[in-house]
Amino acid sequence: MPTIRRVLETSLYVDQLDRAATFYERIFGFERIRCDDRFCAFDISGQQVLLLFARGKATAPISIAGGVIPPHDGQGQLHLAFTMEAADEGAWTERLSAANVAIESRVKWPRGGHSLYFRDPDRNLLELVSPGCWKIY
Repeated sequence: MPTIRRVLETSLYVDQLDRAATFYERIFGFERIRCDDRFCAFDISGQQVLLLFARGKATAPISIAGGVIPPHDGQGQLHLAFTMEAADEGAWTERLSAANVAIESRVKWPRGGHSLYFRDPDRNLLELVSPGCWKIY
């Protein structure tokens, strides 16, 4: 069987693209790779891409020079977790507080990791998780 190495892209769907993009830049310091009125792509540590799509703007096929991107969209409160170092939990707590982003929950995992849960402006559930949550991290 061919091997999958990692997840390259993750998508969230948002009501106001500019508002959401500004949130991800301000809170996480993510760099914009490419944006238009339909989506905004962010570089995540040079290893992954976070795609924010304006809800309802990717529901038709998109023709590009190399082919066609099939339609997609999403609704509801989706979930996405970012890694953090265990020693950075306090700094993240302070950063979120300073940005008026409420921490909704804190979890201590049986393997020793910790998670901070909070929401983006579109109510997507975001998580910062330290090593010890999963066997792989």
